[in-house]
Amino acid sequence: MHYTAINYQQSVKALVENGGVSSHYLVPESLDDSYDFSDLTVYRLVDEQDRAWHAGASYWQGRRDLNDHSIGIEIVNIPECTRTENIALLSRGSDSKNCVFPDYDPKQIQLLIELSKDILARNPDIGPTQVIGHADIAPTRKTDPGPRFPWYQLYKAGIGAWYEKSDMDEYWQIFQRDLPNIGLVQKALNSYGYGITETGILDQQTIDTLFAFQMHFLPWHINGKADEKTLAALFALLKKYKPKKLDTVWQRYQKERQPDVRPVYLAKRGQIDRVFPDAEENRSTRELVNDRAVFKAYKGRGEIIIDSISAVSADIFINGQKLSIANEMLAGHRYQYSLSRRTKNGDNTLRVENVMPEGAEINIIIPYPKLMDESDDKDVKKLKRFSLVDKLINDDIEQGFPGAALLVIKDGNIIKNEAYGYARKFADGGEPLAQPIKMEKNTLFDIASNTKMFATNFALMKLVEEGRLDVTKPMSFYLPDYDGGGRESRLVKDFLTHTTGYDSQVQFFTKENKLGESFYSQDDSKTKQLILHKVPFDVGRNIKHVYSDTNFMLLGMLVERISGQALDAYVEQHIYQQLNLSNTMFNPLTKGKYKQQFAATEIHGTTRGGRIDFNNVREYVLQGEVHDEKAFHSFNGVAGHAGLFSTTYEIAVLMQTLLNGGGYDDKHFFSQSILDQFTKPDDGNGSFGLGWRRNNNGMLKWHFGPYASPLAYGHTGWTGTVTVIDPEHDLAIVLLTNARHSMIEGDDKHYSFKGKQFETGKYGSIISLIYEEVINNSSGN
Repeated sequence: MHYTAINYQQSVKALVENGGVSSHYLVPESLDDSYDFSDLTVYRLVDEQDRAWHAGASYWQGRRDLNDHSIGIEIVNIPECTRTENIALLSRGSDSKNCVFPDYDPKQIQLLIELSKDILARNPDIGPTQVIGHADIAPTRKTDPGPRFPWYQLYKAGIGAWYEKSDMDEYWQIFQRDLPNIGLVQKALNSYGYGITETGILDQQTIDTLFAFQMHFLPWHINGKADEKTLAALFALLKKYKPKKLDTVWQRYQKERQPDVRPVYLAKRGQIDRVFPDAEENRSTRELVNDRAVFKAYKGRGEIIIDSISAVSADIFINGQKLSIANEMLAGHRYQYSLSRRTKNGDNTLRVENVMPEGAEINIIIPYPKLMDESDDKDVKKLKRFSLVDKLINDDIEQGFPGAALLVIKDGNIIKNEAYGYARKFADGGEPLAQPIKMEKNTLFDIASNTKMFATNFALMKLVEEGRLDVTKPMSFYLPDYDGGGRESRLVKDFLTHTTGYDSQVQFFTKENKLGESFYSQDDSKTKQLILHKVPFDVGRNIKHVYSDTNFMLLGMLVERISGQALDAYVEQHIYQQLNLSNTMFNPLTKGKYKQQFAATEIHGTTRGGRIDFNNVREYVLQGEVHDEKAFHSFNGVAGHAGLFSTTYEIAVLMQTLLNGGGYDDKHFFSQSILDQFTKPDDGNGSFGLGWRRNNNGMLKWHFGPYASPLAYGHTGWTGTVTVIDPEHDLAIVLLTNARHSMIEGDDKHYSFKGKQFETGKYGSIISLIYEEVINNSSGN
């Protein structure tokens, strides 16, 4: 069943003369000025045994493309619609409309009933649940025959399906107490016939499908919500028409109502958080491997926390030296001691013996190292550390480079923390500011593709730690709607190693993108749907490494699907806030920050000095807004590949977390083994880890310089940011620049930012000088 949305004459022209669409039958309506006949009659346009082009891309009860096996009836009915920019009620996809739907003509409906009875009599295999509307078979893009279509009247005439009121009341009572979860709602809708994928979240496909269902069976209650009335009608329909499928769905509902008895993941409170002595089931027959552990510390630093569960005494050894602890412990009490006299740089040993009385236990916590700041120490400054680095950057600034902030950590100490040049030099329009804004140590930067590592990769490693993600599984295991065209074969790790076969990027933000106008999107929901279903592969899986933003867009969506939170909410709540990082966030201007706190990027927005134009292009100096056009326009500022802002100090805390093996102070995010999994070299190209880029014995010298160890890893960002983490040297470097806050030179096709022509903007030379300073002064003082 369809409505034409146009009058009789226009319908005939569209369905018969134009040839683009067709239908088996057309039912006109009274009082249509374009209908020239006195009596209403049904018009057969295509023989029933022939295909008519009325359904389009469609699905119902396991069948796709229903043009091949359905009978289409077009009914003249003209809703009054206006386009809206919002995804409003009863609007679909990019062709969003807001409509008022008129009642159907009673004479017309009587003709439709007679026609339908005749069709059903000749086609007894068409069951009640197979009399459906266009919206039922294509809910994400169609609304017809609309909420005023008299489905119940047809049912009373023996046409189509409807639920028993007593059944609906029964389920309504149940669901008022305990609603099914969204995944089960999706399963139930699919069991009835809708082409919906179970994702476990209330996504746009689910809202659209609920709208379609309500228009058919609850036209007085259309809200797109999975509420108790809607689900009661759905389950009542399953009971009446699909009892076997209801049994499966109902059994699952009963199981999901039971309390979850699975063990809850509890993060460790530090790098060691362990009960001693080892439990019997964990003890080895090799006696001297029991009740021992290793932890990272720095000389003269560290502490131990001892919670006595039931012990009165214990012998605790750090690096072979016995701790002097309370003569007698009290059960349930906590004891805290400094380890400053016993720790050394690197690995330290813990051994526990003689926990008394027999059978008693203690819990020992050793926090991860925290950063110490010696960069302002007067004795250190007298040594004129990093003078060559300062000279190179300052010389570049004198020659026109905009500005930079640099922080270096070595052996848990901040040994260099400096700001250079200017956070902003130009006014909107491109004129130099009379008083440029100086760069500060706490200036916030758009870190561009370093977002991939310090947001998305951090989140992924944490989810692996919690047992919620396995990177060797297909992406479709977690995103069931990521299917078709070979998508099912792509593993999560393929996205991390950039071997999925995607091209480097899709410029969704402009209609001029090379995939065509159908891939144009400045709407987050539409962009995600395009990525899930439409973006094609450029080459086959595992053919070659092609660094692609699309890979990390999908990985960001993966984090959202597994966590049930938006990417920014997840990383800000579960990572940054845990570390007391208040300047690391997405969309900072909406979260209390102001423009003057940020390093500016491109001078003329994203026009490349007037060379580029597209809808809603920004033309002002960018400051506090993500530069990446895909992230800004097509993802509302929050994407897996770009959008994060931070400072050098807060990036340093995250880098020290990595050097610590996955934690900081008393916060544990992931284990060293998981970090090793993500930073080990890919078999096909050792410069790739899982997400991370690797030095790989000098393969990326422009990034890591000539001195980095083979274990060094990090990333770069288009705005002018670079990070290096080198566990062999216990060294990390973050250089944040606003290299793009500079004039652009060249013609309309071949041009470059002046800031990227300086050594500071090319990274490698700065990194090289830092390594020379550190290696030549190996004590780090």
